[in-house]
Amino acid sequence: MIEFHVDRADGLPAYAQLVRQVREALRLGVLRPGDRLPAVRDVVVSCTVNANTVLKAYKELEHVGLVEARQGSGTFVTGSLGAVDPHDMARLRSGLARWVVEARRAGLEDEDVKALVTAVLAEEPAAADRAAAERVTDGRAAAERATGGAGWHGVRA
Repeated sequence: MIEFHVDRADGLPAYAQLVRQVREALRLGVLRPGDRLPAVRDVVVSCTVNANTVLKAYKELEHVGLVEARQGSGTFVTGSLGAVDPHDMARLRSGLARWVVEARRAGLEDEDVKALVTAVLAEEPAAADRAAAERVTDGRAAAERATGGAGWHGVRA
């Protein structure tokens, strides 16, 4: 079962932190369909938040189809996120843990690491777009060489 925590210093509202934690647990395979989320009153006590905060998080998760509230039984996971093989996830996590150790040795703090990861994630689509454009350009050049300069579609310009 997941154990929630709320970071008061985080700029994200408490309910959104709870939603994020469920989504992360689903992606990492910590939570699976059929698992029960903690009772609202337990989260209220452990995280010192208002019951409405927990209810709002659970309602949002229900709205997107990740959980289902069952009267008198609790809230259960019904959806999943990510389809990464657990062995691949473990391997990637291990590599990331080594990288974090290296980053700390270099003097990076948590906020530095988060900023760096966020920047790389933001650059990734742009890098993928550039790589795809390069492949198209390379393909056109190869086609022109193969057709004696007749062009990409085999028609002389």
